[in-house]
Parts: sequence; C-alpha cells; structure tokens
Amino acid sequence: MMPARVTVLGATGSIGLSTLDVLARHAERYEVFALTAFSRVDELAGLCLRHRPRLAVVADVRAAASLQQRLRDAGLNTEVLYGEQALCEVASAAEVDVVMAAIVGAAGLRPTLAAVQAGKRVLLANKEALVMSGALFMQAVRRHAATLLPIDSEHNAIFQCLPERTGSLEQLGVRRILLTASGGPFREFTLEQMASVTPAQACAHPNWSMGQKISVDSASMMNKGLELIEACWLFDVPPARVEVVVHPQSVIHSMVDYLDGSVLAQLGNPDMRTPIAHALAWPERIDAGVSALDLFRIARLDFQAPDEQRFPCLRLARQAAEQGGTAPALLNAANEVAVAAFLAGRIGFTAIAALIEEVLQREPVAAADDLQQVFAADARARELADAWLVRQAG
Repeated sequence: MMPARVTVLGATGSIGLSTLDVLARHAERYEVFALTAFSRVDELAGLCLRHRPRLAVVADVRAAASLQQRLRDAGLNTEVLYGEQALCEVASAAEVDVVMAAIVGAAGLRPTLAAVQAGKRVLLANKEALVMSGALFMQAVRRHAATLLPIDSEHNAIFQCLPERTGSLEQLGVRRILLTASGGPFREFTLEQMASVTPAQACAHPNWSMGQKISVDSASMMNKGLELIEACWLFDVPPARVEVVVHPQSVIHSMVDYLDGSVLAQLGNPDMRTPIAHALAWPERIDAGVSALDLFRIARLDFQAPDEQRFPCLRLARQAAEQGGTAPALLNAANEVAVAAFLAGRIGFTAIAALIEEVLQREPVAAADDLQQVFAADARARELADAWLVRQAG
C-alpha cells in the first residue's frame, strides 16, 4: 500500500509539531508532501531537512528565497513557494490525501476551505474556519464529499463518543454535549487579580503545551467559547444543547449525554498526539507515542460550572453563537486583535473581553451567505477594535 501523502498547514506550531511526531512514528503509512509556516523560517528549514517534503510554503518572497537557498545548500530538492495562494495549492494538490489544518486564526480559513473543496481528508485544528464561516464551510464539506475530522481534543472526544451511524441528535438519542474546559491558569483568580496578570502568566497553561494565542484564549475561556461555536457546526446542535463543564485535570476531554441517562466520556492524558493519531488513522487506531492513562495516579476527577462573570468571553461567544450570521466572525476578529494587543503589553487581560464586547455592540450582525460577507465582517471588526485601542491609548 502506498503511503498517504500529508500536507501540514502550520507545521511549526504545537499541533504541527505533534502531527509530524506521529507521522514519523509511522513512516510506512505516511509521507510528508508539504509543510507551511508563517514567520518561523528557521524552524521550518529544520523540519524540511528532517521530513524532506516535496513543497514548503512561507509568507513572502524574501523568506521563500532565503529558505530555498538554505535547502539547496543542504542538498534538498524541496520547492519553496510563498503567499496565501500557495497555501491553497498545497492544501488542494491532487497528490495530497490528508491535510492537517493547523494555521492559527482567520488566516487558516481559505487554505482549509481549499482542502475541503478538493475533497480531502481534513484534520481540523483551525477552529476559526468553522467559527467564521460555519454554514458555508459545512455546506462545502457535504458538496465536495470531504472527510472532516476534528482535532481539538474536546471535539475529537465528542466524535469518538457519538455513534458511527449518521442522523440528527434526536435520532441518535443524544440529549446534550458536555464540553469540558480546564479553566486555564486563572480558574481560581478574582477579577481584581486577573486585572494585573501578565502575558507570561496567561501563557503558562497548567495542563497543555500550546502556542501563545491559544494559551491566552484558554486563560480567558474564549477558547472554550470558540469551541462551543465549532461544536454547534460540527455536530449540528444548537448552542442551548452544548454545556461547558470546568474539569481542571483535563483527563476527560468531553462527554455526550444520552436520553436514556447514559453519559459517554473519552479519557486520556492531555497530549494532542492522541486526537491527531485518531484522526490520521480513523477508523483504525495507531500508536501515538502517548503514555497509558494512570487512573491511580490521577485518583480524582473534579467538575464545576464556569463563572461567566469572571470569564465574560464565554458569555460573549455563546451570544454570538445564538445570533449567528456574521456575529461569530466579528467575535473572532475582535478577539484576535485583543489578544495581540494584550501580548504586546498594550492592554490588560480583562480588557480583552471589554474590547470584544465593544465591537459586538457597535457592529450590526448581517447574513453570512458568502465568504465576501464573512471577510467584510472580519475586516470591519478589526477596524473597530483598532479604533478602540487608539481611544484607550489616548
């Protein structure tokens, strides 16, 4: 059997690196076709030398020329491309079987959609693609017969806990989805304490090793809000039937509650290689390099309700999910600007939610019938967010 050829979008991030680790463990099954990165050219060069892809993609022409020369000097034949169109090309190339969509933020939407439209097996780690364009994205999945498999540990857990047969939640006997959340590093902090936290504190997640943006989202619980919206589209469920449960140990990754009183949960160590390996090999199972779960060492599992007063981002995300249309795209764009500003030291941690709420109050929600409307909402939200930051600085 020929190895499956894999494109990894966002190869230098934590998901990309975990994906490459799993692929390397099963070299007889998988072949790296293309690797992409935005600004970490040095890291991408090292990955190319190790995994020898046919193609590599970076952000701009200067970075491409530099990387191309380095790879040629090392005797590697990898061709280097640049720009968004190149991302779409390596995601949709005829030779590709599997695409790991791990570009963070709105920048991942177009290449991920290109993979869907080419009918690929798409491993979705870029939750923003569904948050921004849920209806359009899922229509494309169905129209082009793509295979969409969730990589977020929570959505992958839900996928594993649902029956394999298709149908509505009612037909499957599902009452609700229980989406677990670690609570992040500030789970026990007061609002006063959170007002003075630093980016370094926000990025120090107690259970997971993640990039800066997703770590801050986890600390604010916006990550869980985005995952709530994503779950609604992935599993065709209204927001009212998705309940967030704070579970500090991050051992239960999510649960499905059935009408007969059964609750099915997927458990495992907090390691993203588990959902990655599951989605790569599905419906088979392969070794992910993850150690077995030691229940005796864990000893206890705790649960509590989220506090939307201390974590208003979760409330804002649920409201956006209920509004629909362009509301989730507005929410996501405002959050991206707010998180970048926090990481740059321009605003405090609690101002993230304040900025997002300001944008949502100022910009009317419109229909999201095509990508042009989605990206127009995204651009408008960024303009409003930037204006808010200028006013705060003044």
